[in-house]
Formats: sequence, structure tokens, C-alpha cells
Amino acid sequence: MSGSLPFGEDKARTVRGLFDTIADRYDLVNRVMTFGMDVGWRRRAVRALRLPGGAILADLACGTGDFCRELQQAGYRAVGFDFAFGMLRSARTDAPLVQADVLRLPLADASVDGATCGFALRNVVDLPSFFAETARVLRPGGRASFLEASEPDNAVLRAGHRVYFRRLVPVIGGALSDREAYAYLPRSMAYLPPPAELLGMLRGAGFPDAERIQVSGGIAQLMVGTRR
Repeated sequence: MSGSLPFGEDKARTVRGLFDTIADRYDLVNRVMTFGMDVGWRRRAVRALRLPGGAILADLACGTGDFCRELQQAGYRAVGFDFAFGMLRSARTDAPLVQADVLRLPLADASVDGATCGFALRNVVDLPSFFAETARVLRPGGRASFLEASEPDNAVLRAGHRVYFRRLVPVIGGALSDREAYAYLPRSMAYLPPPAELLGMLRGAGFPDAERIQVSGGIAQLMVGTRR
């Protein structure tokens, strides 16, 4: 996984293999790398949904089920989807889980009330198609909340974040899991379009009120919108 970043089907194979490799220690590394802040980020993403209790939520690229657990604790009914079987096998949730490509969800049109996605936007092969597929399965008035890594706007914070994310994260990942995988993950930030472009994609896919919320000084971001 050294050199240039993969695209298309090569990217899909790389991402699936990477997450199968790191699945068993994924949650531990996340907590250590973010100093536990990722838990609060997910809770904020869930609060941003503002849906009634009992609503049915699809957690897309669910990984080991962190979002599913938060959704259930908030009173929602969650179903998780991920194409990496290793992640599903390591999941720690009693929510139903389905191995599936989030670009081709096994769901009917307008069949769920909301959707969440955590730290996976840079891992999908086609972002506009992903947002369109999310819109397809959401009922009108349904809500989506996408949590992703980001870079601070402040120049000093951004410089410090880059040193940590690009140099220290691979060291931490290597000590606790797989160094090659955690060298790739910081580089994968290059897949993310600028925030204005991301919002444009979301709005064009059927979320006209989409907004971006920066959290923890801008090291993470929420993209939240309502299905038209």
C-alpha cells in the first residue's frame, strides 16, 4: 500500500483487505489515537439526527458497531452494513449486521428513517453515488449524519494536527495493530474533497439543507442533512 493511492476497484480491494486486517484491534486503536474523543463525536452525530424514538436507522460502513450501539442507546433501531467481513466478525453490538456494499444497499426505496456513517467517506469508491444511494433508502424527511476526520482551519492547529496524524498515528497503529494500514489511513485523507464540494455533493443528492459542523477544533467534521 505504499506509493500512490489506489482508485476504483483497486481501492475497494485495498480498503476491504485493510479493515479485515485491523478489525480485531480497531476499536482500541481508535480510542488511543483520538484520546477517546471519537466516542463524543459519535454521540454528537446521533444527537444531530433529531428523529423520534423508535426510528429505523441504517449505519453505513458500520465497522465494529460503535455507531449502532450509540443509536440504540438513543432509542433508535439500528441495522449495520459493511463490506469487510472481518469488521462484522469483530463487532460488539446486538444490532442486526449485513455484509453489503454501501453503494448498493439491500434496502428498498424510502425504507429507513435515518442514516449514519462514521469515518468512511474517504474509503468509498464514488462519493456522489454513495450520497445518492443514502438518499434513495431514506424516506422524505429522513435525516443523515456523516462523521469524518478533518483538518483545522487555524494554521497552527493544522500544522500540529498534520504532524500527529501523518507521523505519530502510523507509530501508534504499528505498536497496537498494523503499521502499514495505519500509514495508509492518514494518506487516505487525500481522497476527501474540500468541505464546500462535499456539501455540494450532498445537496445535489437530495439533502438541500446539508450543513457542515466542525468539532474538537476542526479535527473532525459532521455533514448533516434532511432528505428532500
